[in-house]
Parts: sequence; C-alpha cells; structure tokens
Amino acid sequence: MTTIFDTGLDKNPANYVPLSPLSFLSRTARVFPEHPAMIHGQTRRSWSETAQRCRRLASALTDRGIGRGDTVAVMAPNIPELFEAHFGVPMTGAVLNALNIRLDAASLAYILDHGEAKVLLTDTEFAPVIQEALHQCKSNPLVVDIDDSEGPGGERLGSILYDEFLAEGDPDYAANFPSDEWDAISLNYTSGTTGDPKGVVYHHRGAYLNSLSNLVGWDMGHHPVYLWTLPMFHCNGWCFPWSLAAVAGTSVCLRKVDAANIYSAIADYGVTHFCAAPVVLNFVVNASAEEKRALQHTVHVMTAAAPPPAAVLAAMEEAGFSMTHVYGLTETYGPAVICAWHREWDQLPLEEQAKVKSRQGVPYHALEELQILNPDTLDPVATDGSSMGEAMFRGNVVMKGYLKNAKATEEAFAGGWFHSGDLGVTHADRYIQLKDRSKDIIISGGENVSSIEIEDVLYRHPAVLEAAVVARPDDQWGETPCAFVTLKSSADRVDEQALIEFCRNNMAHYKSPKTIVFGDLPKTSTGKVQKFKLREQAYTLGSP
Repeated sequence: MTTIFDTGLDKNPANYVPLSPLSFLSRTARVFPEHPAMIHGQTRRSWSETAQRCRRLASALTDRGIGRGDTVAVMAPNIPELFEAHFGVPMTGAVLNALNIRLDAASLAYILDHGEAKVLLTDTEFAPVIQEALHQCKSNPLVVDIDDSEGPGGERLGSILYDEFLAEGDPDYAANFPSDEWDAISLNYTSGTTGDPKGVVYHHRGAYLNSLSNLVGWDMGHHPVYLWTLPMFHCNGWCFPWSLAAVAGTSVCLRKVDAANIYSAIADYGVTHFCAAPVVLNFVVNASAEEKRALQHTVHVMTAAAPPPAAVLAAMEEAGFSMTHVYGLTETYGPAVICAWHREWDQLPLEEQAKVKSRQGVPYHALEELQILNPDTLDPVATDGSSMGEAMFRGNVVMKGYLKNAKATEEAFAGGWFHSGDLGVTHADRYIQLKDRSKDIIISGGENVSSIEIEDVLYRHPAVLEAAVVARPDDQWGETPCAFVTLKSSADRVDEQALIEFCRNNMAHYKSPKTIVFGDLPKTSTGKVQKFKLREQAYTLGSP
C-alpha cells in the first residue's frame, strides 16, 4: 500500500548501513588518532596504532582463508592482543570466540570442536593446557603464539608468533563490514556447570547497541581510563572493548587481578572506571594497608554477576569508589539491566543507599522490555516487592541463539520472552530485585526462603569474607538453609552458633540458616560459586 510517506526508494547505501561496533574503531582512529588507546606494562599505543594492528590482523587472517562464518578462537588474559581481536577478527566477517583461560583441557577441546575454530591465537603461558586440548579435539586450527613481554612466557605450539603474523598483514586493509547486522560477531560459552557449555551467539546489532548502552547508562563520557579487571573472555568484557572504541578511552591491561595491582593502576595511570564481580570487590575492600594506595579521585565501578551484598557495596562507597550495579547474563551481552540512580537517594543514609543500590533495577537503554513474569502464565507479578516470578527479557540485546542447539534456543525464547531462570520481585517503582535462581530457592515448611537474602545478612558480619547458602534436607521442614562460609583471615574467630544468632537477630527466624559449614567455596572458572557442589555436600549431611 502506497502512503504519502513513500519516497520511492528502498534501503540505499546512502541511508542504511548495518549497525556494527567496528565503526567505532574507524571513527576514533580518524578523530583521536594520537590519543592513548593502550597501556600494558611498558607498552603504549595510540588509537591510530591500535587500528592499524587490528587491520593487519584482519588482513593476515583473510590471507589464510578466514572469512564470513569462520571461527577464530583466542586464549589470552586481558592483554592488547585480545582487545585487537575484538576488531580484527570480525573485520574479516569471521566470529570471535574468546576462550575462558581458567578452563581445563577437556572443556577447551569441546569448545574448539563445537565452535569449529579455524585459527587459535594463544598466549604461551597457557601452552600446557592448550597442547592437551589440541590433542583431545578433532579440529586442527592454525595456531598463532602470543609471546607477551609482560607474561611469564612458555612453550611455542604454532609455527608463527602473533607479531610476525601481523607483519604479514596490510595496515590499510579495508574492513568487511557485515552486509546484515544480524550476522554473528562473537561466540561465548556458558560456564557449563551442569553439562556441556552452550555456545551463545552475538550479532553485530546487539554488540553495537549494548556498547552504547554501557556508555549512556554509566554516564561514561569521552576519554575514560578503563582498567581491565573484568575478563575480556566474559561476554566480550561486557562489550566494553567496543564501548571504549566509541569514546576513545584508554585501556589499562592487567594480566593478574589482585588488590595491589588494582590500587597501583589507579594511582599510577589515573584509572577512572573498572568493572568487577563481587568477589573482586571483596578483596578490594579487604586489602591490606600495604596493598592500598590513597585515591586522589573518584573511581567509578560497575559490578554484576552474583547479586552483590549491600554490605560490600557500602564498604566500597566508604572507600571512595562510586558504585553502579548492573545485571545480565551471557545471553544478554552481559549487563542489560541497571540500578539507575535517583539524586534524591543521595540524601539516604549510606547503609540505606547500599540497600537500594543492591537491587538489579530497570532496563538498559537498548533493552526494550524487562519484566518479572509468572513463568507459567507469562503474566506480570504484582509490583509489591514480594510476589515472586522469573526475570524475562525482550529486545535487540538478547542473543541470536545457542549454536547448534535449536531445542535449547526454543525453550529459552518460549512465549516471545527470553527466560533467565532468575527469580525476583518487582517493587512499586518498577525496579526489579533478584531473590534467587529458580533451582536455588529454599522451601522450608512450605515457605519460600531466598538464599540471597541470607547471604546478604551474613556478609554484614565483620568476620565473614564469603558466604553461599543452599538447601539441606530436613525430615520435619522439608528443607532448611545451610550456609557455607569463608572467614577473613584477619578477623577474630567466630563459631557456628554465633553466626546463626547473628542471622536470627537480623532477619525472620525461619529464614535463618540452621547449619553453618566453614571453609573455602568452590567456584567456576569465571569466579561464580558452584552451588551445585554445595548442594551435593549439604545433601550428604542428611537431616539434622
């Protein structure tokens, strides 16, 4: 049907270019060519130099036959080579698969085979595990060794070094921008704690939009100095390699993440921003006097992963860090929900601010819809802060789907929503707050008990470093909360009964843990607590 608004011209190169974060690199190299892009030990590179290296990488890959639909895997910590791969690989039309450096050989072999990697760029530090993975997998990728001058070094597995590979490339290579913004840009694997990891496919459009959402939601501005504490292999560093290219930021790379290195980088390079999981925040606030450096400016910190305890957020704020809480999943390009701050909340006591900030919040600017829905009916729950439902997403920053797993993709998108598996509530102001994973909720005497709520109370105790709560079987109540706790080495010793009493004094008695187990918490390769192992341990305890 013709309308008065028809121009007689369909999409044209003059008015339609598929969205891709690759455009951020070319713009910044043009506008701010000499601005610092990379700090890594003694290495300093401008945006012009970084762009040239990305184009050289793309050119060298193209000359080796890499193109649209191929996979290039990278095994490296947060170093410039991995940052460059976020641009150089998709410039060829290929898909970037940043490997989790904490995985074992069997998991890596599975991912290399499942993703059909044609090329593997690998830091020599990981030669032993990569060599074993290559022996186990069926694929036979071209191996390019990265010999990082700031790294410990190791055995070379391939026939060429990364810088030699780049030397083969053309610094004026014309990037292959996607003909369709729905084309895949990267492949990220879930942790796979209950089976083989699933391959989550991102597209150029989603990466572009979430990169900009990071900047707008965090009010980031131009030329931030960003410290890489968050692994770039984790949801492509929450899309921040592309975000930094959009605003000509400076990346400060960090091979080893610890409190001393974080404080030193802030003091030495003027770091303004970094992202971190709560486990990283924990050792920042518990750093020793020798590790700490005085902060001369406000450092902005974005945190996500496991819901951060309000006590940890409060401690970070007191230490001079400005905290922003976000939430998302691998399937949503990392953060897609943000606890957007209201100025009137600045008048609240610091402890109350932390409680407000511990809520997950509202949709990112590029996420169309976020709801807590009844998982059976898909109806919204009441906005009363107590009615439980499942967090569900809809929009352009939801994954393309799971690689070679149509059944899992269909289940995840049932009813036209992405089902997160996270349980939560909606408050009167329509901010959401997570209460648990669906598999982690504890049903005690017919009452739903949130493990996150108990963990939040435990973190308030001055002796507690880490805490995780799961269900323990109980003949009378069905299940009761069982807390696994790691104590601070510097704190006075505390026993089981003292912690139970502390919880009973700070929450409803029926929610309080009935059992406390002390020791280190098992974690996944991305630093998340492996609750399935704790559940197994609690099950073996039997009924009290």
